[in-house]
Amino acid sequence: MNIVKKLFAVATLALGLVSVQTAFAQEAPDVLIKRISQEVLDAAKGDKEIQSGNQKRILDLVEAKVLPHVDFQRMTALAAGRFWRQATPEQQKQLTDEFRALLVYTYSGAIAQIRDQKLEFKPFRADPSDTEVEVRSQVLQPRGGDPIQLNYRLEKTPAGWKIFDMNVLGAWLVETYKGNFASEISKGGIEGLIKTLAERNKRLATGTAKGVKSAS
Repeated sequence: MNIVKKLFAVATLALGLVSVQTAFAQEAPDVLIKRISQEVLDAAKGDKEIQSGNQKRILDLVEAKVLPHVDFQRMTALAAGRFWRQATPEQQKQLTDEFRALLVYTYSGAIAQIRDQKLEFKPFRADPSDTEVEVRSQVLQPRGGDPIQLNYRLEKTPAGWKIFDMNVLGAWLVETYKGNFASEISKGGIEGLIKTLAERNKRLATGTAKGVKSAS
């Protein structure tokens, strides 16, 4: 899972701090990503509690501001692949909930690592009729480090554009998890995957609780 942690450490830079509002429901996908990118950078750099690793503050921020822009059900279905159709509706819900929780913890850990990075966006190419698009950017590292590729796939929904996949250094997040999911399912089925994710989230929650206690 190390590659997944690296993906999120960079991808979190471009996820947002503004809840979905009616005024932004039809906001263009590239405009949406640019706006929330700058806002998450500004908040992470300007909040001393986040910089010091206050996990409760970071978790609250992720829950309230980042998650509304992500389609977790579609992301989970894509990661599960053909096994998604084999799962019962209850299993699909449990799997989505556990995957969502895992991503929340991963986002939270990455936000605390933001320092002096900047984002540069590439020209956006899409037709007005497109319902799925890709927004491309790169992360500029401090002290002249090599830029890191960071792209997003978004879908148009009644509530506005939603992120359903991310690409860092040529690796799509869904494909990365797809291999992990398939491996777990081959060993213990859908229930085995749900159990594995739940156990991992329990460990992460314990670590978060300790972090909150030490910061208080």
